[in-house]
Amino acid sequence: MADLNDYLPSWSEVLKENAKQHSITQLFEQDPHRAQVFSSKTNELFLDYSKSHLSRKTKALLLDVAEEAGLSEAIKQLMSGAKVNTTEGRAAWHTLLRAPSDSTDENSTTEAQEIKAAKQQMQRFVGAVTDGAWKGFNAQRITDVVNIGIGGSDLGPRMVARALCDYHQAEINVHFVANIDGAEIYHTLKKLDPARTLFIIASKSFTTQETLANGSTARQWLLENQCPESELHKHIIAISTNTKAACEFGIAAKNIFPMWDWVGGRYSLWSTIGLPIALAVGWDNFEALLAGAHEMDCHFSESKPEDNMPLMLALLTFWYNQCQNSRSQAILPYCHQLQLLPDFLQQLDMESVGKGVNLDGQKIGYSTGLIIWGTEESNGQHSFHQLFHQGTQVVPVDFIATLKPNHPLESQHQQLLTNCLSQGQALMQGKTLATAYDELIASGKSSSEADALAPHKVIDGNKPSNTIIMDRMTPKSLGSLIALYEHKVFCLSVLLNVNAFDQWGVELGKQLSKKIAQALDNNTIPAHWDSSTQQLAAMILKKP
Repeated sequence: MADLNDYLPSWSEVLKENAKQHSITQLFEQDPHRAQVFSSKTNELFLDYSKSHLSRKTKALLLDVAEEAGLSEAIKQLMSGAKVNTTEGRAAWHTLLRAPSDSTDENSTTEAQEIKAAKQQMQRFVGAVTDGAWKGFNAQRITDVVNIGIGGSDLGPRMVARALCDYHQAEINVHFVANIDGAEIYHTLKKLDPARTLFIIASKSFTTQETLANGSTARQWLLENQCPESELHKHIIAISTNTKAACEFGIAAKNIFPMWDWVGGRYSLWSTIGLPIALAVGWDNFEALLAGAHEMDCHFSESKPEDNMPLMLALLTFWYNQCQNSRSQAILPYCHQLQLLPDFLQQLDMESVGKGVNLDGQKIGYSTGLIIWGTEESNGQHSFHQLFHQGTQVVPVDFIATLKPNHPLESQHQQLLTNCLSQGQALMQGKTLATAYDELIASGKSSSEADALAPHKVIDGNKPSNTIIMDRMTPKSLGSLIALYEHKVFCLSVLLNVNAFDQWGVELGKQLSKKIAQALDNNTIPAHWDSSTQQLAAMILKKP
């Protein structure tokens, strides 16, 4: 069974230093310049990771571990389009999707030329829909777009469209449907006019069960609402690598936007999968999103390791996971627009590093894949923050906030930021027994009452957090933020020695789902199924 020491000999030095157990408050007392030393910035983002247990020595040791893991070379491989997805023999070249187009470069790669052509196709389409040139079956302009996808074809575009709600075009309303549960598409369609609705069926393989089921429902809805079959091409387009399957579904070849095998689903919002984003916010804002991500790409590939935001976030997560027994991480945006960011990062992180074997196929003997969770704040302060402050688990937290709001209620935004800062401070400082006792006495409690109640008010503190600050929520700052986490996850995969770009566990569920669907369609229950699945299938089929 593979161990960290097998490929990271210097890891033992990290463990020795970790045993010294520095408290966060002690580290601040010892180093008056700690906040400046343990911070990093780009044009769009500021990262403060000083409220962690890292000492200067531990940081240096972890940077040595990063070098030993070959991160410098791994970053070069990722950025150059090498086949870093080793189990599928593919590149993971999502950074190329947001690189600036250079029409004068005759030596650009085939991939770059294809991306440029796809962007031009997207831009023309967005323009046609926005200005009303693209019309429905009764010659009315399109007012509503429904993106039908799941996983990476839904989570990224849905999250970005929600985050950039302040930039939405007045002419177009964009909706998202993912769940196989018919309730989602049923309630979405109830609000729409078929003559003014356009569907985007987004499926890389064009074999995804949930997406095809919802796509068929959308197609039938159009037909049942007076759209002639010959006019369906005005209302259904597709994004896929599988042009043949999309055409067989009934989509006109001219209405199929290309995808590429080397674009992983959870990294695909920068590609044609981002079409609903561009329709929601307009082409210029979509390009600003790409520009922000490219800016982070440059920071990631060019900055010194000690200043590299994604690398430092990855080292912190790796360290807390391996040394502090942290098994989850909370993403807490103090920004209403980012309410879907934790959902997006769940897939990005957990699908990438939730692996049980290393790159050599050996069983792993160390922890991988933290549980990623969170919600928009300050809602969480009134639910799960209790566990942070007085629970027995160490849950590293990423606080995310904007200095300025995109609305006029500045006093409420100030209150929001006050809550953000106070939670980070409370996690670090806690409350001692003596302080709790004194507060109770000051409130009028007797000595005996204070003695009895004070232990319940003790908060240990010494809990870690990072704070990420943006000036305001813009397409460019959002692009940088998403790319920050993408690159953090890649660094983490290198440190863990796993492939960040496959997801065979997801594939198993798809395989079994097809077999069960076939059995239920045939009204049969195979004898070799386990008794639980047989029992539940019988209930579905209403068999005794």
